[in-house]
Amino acid sequence: MNLIKTLCATSALTFLAACGGGGGSGDDNNVGVKPKPNPNPTAPTTSCSAAGIAASTASPAANTVCMLTSKGEIVIELETAKAPITVANFLKYVQDGYYSNTIFHRVVPNFVVQGGGFTTGFVGKPGVGAAIKLESNIGLSNVRGTIAMARTAAADSATSQFYFNTVNNTGLDYKSAAEPGYAVFGRVISGLGTVDAINAEPQLPIANADTPATEVLLYWAIKLK
Repeated sequence: MNLIKTLCATSALTFLAACGGGGGSGDDNNVGVKPKPNPNPTAPTTSCSAAGIAASTASPAANTVCMLTSKGEIVIELETAKAPITVANFLKYVQDGYYSNTIFHRVVPNFVVQGGGFTTGFVGKPGVGAAIKLESNIGLSNVRGTIAMARTAAADSATSQFYFNTVNNTGLDYKSAAEPGYAVFGRVISGLGTVDAINAEPQLPIANADTPATEVLLYWAIKLK
C-alpha cells in the first residue's frame, strides 16, 4: 500500500493529484475531473447539537471539538497530554476558523476520510501554517474512529490536513524511525455514523479516484472545551 499516495498534505504540490486534486490516481488523463458542488453549501446551524455538547461534557478529555459536515455532526475528544504539539496545531486551525467551508477531498472506502486543505472545486485553501514535529510514537493507534494528521513523505511535514480512520488501520502506526507512521491525536465520541456516511459516498467514476462524486463539505469546526 502506498501510504504517501493515500495520505498527503497540500503543501507538497507534487502530491496534489494523489490527494484528490482532480484525479486521485495520479493519472494525467484524469486531471481536471472534479466532483459536483454540494447542493447545500450553507450550514443549517452554527452551533453544536445538544447531543454533541452532552458527549463533550461527558468526556474526561481536556479538549473537544465539534464539526458540522454536509453529512452530519462529528464530535471528537483530543489527546492533549499525549500529543500536545499535534493537538495545539489542530486547535489553532479550529480557533482561527481555517476549516470553515472546506471539503473532504479524499475519501477511500473502508480506509480513511481526509480533509482540511481544500475548498470547493479542489482549490487549495491559503493560510497553512508551519509544519509540525511528528508525534506518532506515543502509544496511540490508527484504529477505527480515531483522527490523525496527514503528511507527505517527510515525517515532520503535517500542517492542516487530518483524516479519520474508518476501519482499524494499524498499518499506519509507528514501526521504527525508518517507518514512523502517522500521528493519531484524538477520537470520535459522537457522530461516527457521520464518518461512515462520508466514507460510503458514491465515488467519481474513475479508477482509484478516491474522491466523492459530490463534494462533502465541512461547514465549520468549533472548540467546545
